[in-house]
Order: sequence, then structure tokens, then C-alpha cells
Amino acid sequence: MSSEQLRVRVLVTVLAVLLIANQALFLFGPEFVRQFARRPPPVWLPFAAIGPFVLYETVVLLVLRHRGARGLGMPTPLRFVNATVETSLPTVILWLAAKHAEPVTVFGAWPSLLYFVFIVAATLRLDLALPAFTGAVAALSYLGLAWAVLPIDASATELPLKPIYHLTKAAIMVVAGVVAGLVAMRLRHKFNLAAEAAAARERVTNLFGQHVSPSVVDRLLSSPPDFAGEIRQVCVMFLDIRNFTANARTRSPDDVVTFLNEAFAFMIDAVDRHGGFINKFLGDGFMAIFGAPLDDPAACRNAVAAAREILAEIDRRGLADRPWPLKVGIGLHAGPAVTGNIGSPRRKEFTAVGDTVNLAARLEQLTREREAQLLVSDAVMSKLAADAGQAVALGEVPIKGYAGPVRVWRLA
Repeated sequence: MSSEQLRVRVLVTVLAVLLIANQALFLFGPEFVRQFARRPPPVWLPFAAIGPFVLYETVVLLVLRHRGARGLGMPTPLRFVNATVETSLPTVILWLAAKHAEPVTVFGAWPSLLYFVFIVAATLRLDLALPAFTGAVAALSYLGLAWAVLPIDASATELPLKPIYHLTKAAIMVVAGVVAGLVAMRLRHKFNLAAEAAAARERVTNLFGQHVSPSVVDRLLSSPPDFAGEIRQVCVMFLDIRNFTANARTRSPDDVVTFLNEAFAFMIDAVDRHGGFINKFLGDGFMAIFGAPLDDPAACRNAVAAAREILAEIDRRGLADRPWPLKVGIGLHAGPAVTGNIGSPRRKEFTAVGDTVNLAARLEQLTREREAQLLVSDAVMSKLAADAGQAVALGEVPIKGYAGPVRVWRLA
């Protein structure tokens, strides 16, 4: 419907320009017009010939807008009727012109070329049949009028009176209609591919939340994995903003939302840049996953790099020293987790569950007790090698919910 409206707008514009130009010629250049006329034509002939078609196309455009706004299309029979009415305009102009000028001259003038404007515009119908039909209607209308008003004779000396002259032009109209239809089908195919690609990207984005790296989306679209439940090696990050509840209690809702949006903006960018994605927001924090849904051998190094970038950005901006200080605690743990689509048939979300996720959450909670900004498990440290930096071993630490202690490291 959008393409059809564009087509009709083009035709309205073209016809309006033709009407204005020809009417101006009849009003201000009557001597020029009389050179081609057998008898003086009415001064309002262009308005009488083209005006009704401008009005008709304007009404068609209004109908298309009305139906399009309601999600309705145009019935196929009406589209063919519309194509027939539109394509009759050059025939009407030729017929009226032949009444006032030499028919031979008329059929060699510009109105006979107007058929091709409608054939080319039919490309925007995005259909093979309608442009081909337009070309066929143009050819038949042209031939019918030529045989009706001209003394067609194969032995005539004037070329416009020979059958081959008009048959050739009609054949070109038919071919032009078929070519326009093939181009329309190609355009339609391209539009469909673009729509399918946009829909696929939207499905991926909805599945992983609104905060998934564009590069990850592109890789998922190029080689979509199976999102059914499976066990993957992942690195999970939990981040929490310290003292958020106490600070938010004395501030307006607008201030709270502004604070969170500004804080999360650069944190999301850091996670995106290192190949992770924000799986869910947890009020004043979030959970991010590295290594799923796409395998990432460097998931632990990327997760640590993202965490360090977040902490460095807080320091660079001096956010910890503002009236509402931004201080965070981050916990990282790596290991196997069950990943896949979880939810109801109406709403699913890709996520990770299991002991790896639970321990990462416990490490984030432990940052408060150990006055640390970034704690990681021994499983993460084993993957860092030279990237460990100034790591401090906290030893075997008892973790709530775990029977035995867990070896923990402080990176910041």
C-alpha cells in the first residue's frame, strides 16, 4: 500500500504538471497551437482532457490513505479496473486532439508517449500481472484508436498510416509492460528480504533483551544457533550499585531514573564491546553473560576487561565523588550453565541458569563484606594468565549456600 500510494502521488504530480503546462500554452500561446489545428480548439481543452484524471488520481490517493491507515489493502479486481482507467488517459487525449488537428500529426506527438509513463509507474505496484496488464491495455487502446481515426493502409505513402508503424509501437508497449512487471517482482523480492532481515533482527533483539551487541546480533543472524536448552561454558557477571536504595529514598523518581540511565549507559557499552550481553536488569544492577549464545574461548578475559572498563570509567568521570556517588560491586564466575529459551509460549527469554550463575551472584554480594569492587572465582583466574594484573588472593572463603569454601580473588 505504501508503494501504491507513492505511485499515485507520482502520477498526480506528473498529470498536474502536464495540465498546467498545456493549459498555459493554450492561454498564452494560441498562435503556436493553431499551427497544428484544423480548427480552433477550445481554450479549456487541456483542462477538460486532463483535469478529470487529476481529480480521479487524487480520489484514488485519498482512498489508499484511508484504507492503508486501517491496515486494509485494495481488492485485486479494483486494482485492474484502476489500471484500465488510468491507462485510458492517453487514449482520451489522442481522441480529443484528433478532433481538432490532423490525426497523422496527433499520433506522432507526445500524447502517444504518455502510455509509457503509466507503464513505468506500474513498476511500483510490485506485481508482475498489473504492469503487464497495463502494457497490454495501452497497446490495445492505442491500436483501437489508430484504426478508428486513421485511414490505415499498408500501401499508404505516409509512415503513420502504415499498420507496421502502429503495430511496432503497440508491441513495444506490451514488452515494456512485461519488463516493468519483472522489475516490480525483483523490487518486491528485495523488499521481502529486507523485511525478513528486519524481522529476524527484531526476534533476536527481543530474545536477548534490548541490550545485546550489534556485532553479536549480526553473528547470530549469519549463523543462527539452536536456542534449545544446552550446557555451555560461560562467564557470568553480576553488578550492583552500592547504597542505591538509601540514596534513592530521598530523591524524586525522575532523579532516580536519570541516575540509572546515565550509569547503565556506559556499562552497557562496555559489556557490548567485549562480546557479552545484558541478560536482565535487576533494579539497581544487572546480570551479563559472556560465552553464550555464541562460543567464546576468551569469555573470562572479556568479562574481566568489561568490568575493569566500567570501574575505570567511573574513576575517569569522578562519579564516585558526586553528591549521589556511583559505586559498584562486581562478581564474576565461570563454568558450565544451562542456556536456552525460558518462559511461556507467549514470551520467552534467552538466559543461563545453574550453579555458575548462583555463585557469580554470591561473589557480587561478597564485595560488600570484603570492601572490594571486583571479585572473581578461581575458575576465572585460571583463564586470565598475564591479564590477572594486581590480583589479591583472598583464600578459601565460605559462601552462603555452599557446603565448602570457595577460593576467591580480588582484582579491584
